[in-house]
Amino acid sequence: MTMELLNKIDSPADLKKLPVEQLPQIASELRAFILDTVSKLGGHLGSSLGATEITIALHYAFDTPKDRLVWDTGHQTYGHKVLTGRRGRMSTIRQFGGLSGFLKRSESEYDAFGAGHASTAISAALGMAVARDLKGEKNKVVAIVSDGCMTGGESYEGLQNAGQVQTDLIVVLNDNQMFISSRVGALGAFLSKLLTLGAVRNAEHSIKTFLARFQFWGGSILRVAKRAKVLLFPGMLFEEMGFSYFGPVDGHDVEQLAQVFKHVKQLKGPVLVHCVTKKGKGYPQAEADPYTWHGPGKFDVATGQFLKAPVSKTPPPAYTAVFSQALLREAEADPRIIGITAAMPEGTGLDALRDRFPRRYFDVGLAEGHCVTFAAGLACEGYKPVVAVYSSFIQRAYDQVEHDVCLQKLPVILCLDRAGLVGEDGPTHHGVFDFSLLRMLPGMTVMAPADENELQHMLRTALRFDGPVSIRYPRGSGVGVAMDAQAKELPIGKGVRLKDGCDVTILAVGNRVHPALEASQLLEDQGISCGVVNMRFVKPLDVELLKECASKTPRLVTVEDNALQGGFGSAVLEALTPGRAEVLRLGIADHFVEHGAPHLLYDALGLSADKIAQRVAAWVPGKSRTLI
Repeated sequence: MTMELLNKIDSPADLKKLPVEQLPQIASELRAFILDTVSKLGGHLGSSLGATEITIALHYAFDTPKDRLVWDTGHQTYGHKVLTGRRGRMSTIRQFGGLSGFLKRSESEYDAFGAGHASTAISAALGMAVARDLKGEKNKVVAIVSDGCMTGGESYEGLQNAGQVQTDLIVVLNDNQMFISSRVGALGAFLSKLLTLGAVRNAEHSIKTFLARFQFWGGSILRVAKRAKVLLFPGMLFEEMGFSYFGPVDGHDVEQLAQVFKHVKQLKGPVLVHCVTKKGKGYPQAEADPYTWHGPGKFDVATGQFLKAPVSKTPPPAYTAVFSQALLREAEADPRIIGITAAMPEGTGLDALRDRFPRRYFDVGLAEGHCVTFAAGLACEGYKPVVAVYSSFIQRAYDQVEHDVCLQKLPVILCLDRAGLVGEDGPTHHGVFDFSLLRMLPGMTVMAPADENELQHMLRTALRFDGPVSIRYPRGSGVGVAMDAQAKELPIGKGVRLKDGCDVTILAVGNRVHPALEASQLLEDQGISCGVVNMRFVKPLDVELLKECASKTPRLVTVEDNALQGGFGSAVLEALTPGRAEVLRLGIADHFVEHGAPHLLYDALGLSADKIAQRVAAWVPGKSRTLI
């Protein structure tokens, strides 16, 4: 498709010059541009396609960036980036040094609020609206929220407060019937239940009674009344919270949307506009399978076939798949095992448990805090709950982990997928804080497998341990080690020596163990005798093994893909007697890591095998040399 109109738009001001009748053409061109961009790079497709008309209408009706658009999560904002002067850089999106795949205040004045996690938009927008009032300004503030984000408690906290404050605020609910996976407990389901309750049921009866007087319409009018119930009352919840409700509105009729937005921006007080959309709109494959096309890799637009780089051999299984199968085997043997996720069944691998044991599987929606406390309640009653969640999302439940799990010493298992650097999703999704966050909590056991085989053993160990446990593992394929036929229990708090050395010992944990082994060989080639230890546990730490290593070599190196502050290296320093050994800590310094391919990021941070070897060689006195 030629971009006859889109190529002329470098800002929302250019968009506003068009007559409203040309907006559908812009929508078609923008949708084609997004498809072409994502097909070449991968990225978030379905949500951005579904929000195309909403995006255009918002920038057409409002005076951005003076009027603030606050997007929830950021999955739906590729069109927003294109229309706000970043069309020429979209070929760099999610690439190292390129555009972020999410919202980023430092990237554009049109990104009013940074977002990569869900359910933040309403609260942030309300804060901006109150700040506007305090400054005596007149700009508009709009929060654009998907229905999936409404499963997060913070969204309702924001709605409640907005209804109380009663300042001018517009919330656009993008209701696409789905978030990343099929929504569970989301707004639509809640309203469906609401529509069966007292006031609405009575209203429906009144409508039927009224219309029944007009006998000449016959029974068909009662079917209309049934539909009228849904059309007239879905906004009841929001009206009760202090919002003026408008909708449902066709979220793909861009001309109508532009008119609706121009109307509601004149209204006073909190307003909610309910737009019904289709995730993946305009691309049949994405409409039919919104989960697969939520964040696809490279693909051929014409055929919908994914483009995969040729491989000489079958890649190792992904950590998520290993966890999924290991949990299923354990659940088949133990009926007390329960799987819980926060709207990520496929992403965390719990879909296998869901399909095999549906009554022992729970998706609580985007509500990580509830997820953990729900698990704590199950543990109180003798069950073995396994909470599968991304590492960066467990941060949203930190209080619940501390107060509801650790304080009560409950055997809840946190399986933290996407730990370490996750690549193109960037700083909002890198899982580089869980060691620091969790090891400080009394009673928490913190472990990290070096490879996919150790993962199945650690899950078995956690399920047989009577206390809180976290297991963190990375995104993507395993190392390629042989898998033991049977999982086994590991001794709690015990590491394993992989290689002896006399000049230096590398103490590694998690997915940095195998790069540490590679680095040790590079060091040996340079004449530096380097030992390697797989510590396995960050807490409890194997202090006895630490002391043995310190007595064998005068220098210890800790390697982790976690923040250095409060992480594994800090734990080693705390455990060693001062002066017992020199310690070099390698990890992530006090900054957020940007997006990019993981191998580029690990190299830039000095955590690849080559860079580990270089840093160690430069640190060992008298043996510093350049490694080739």
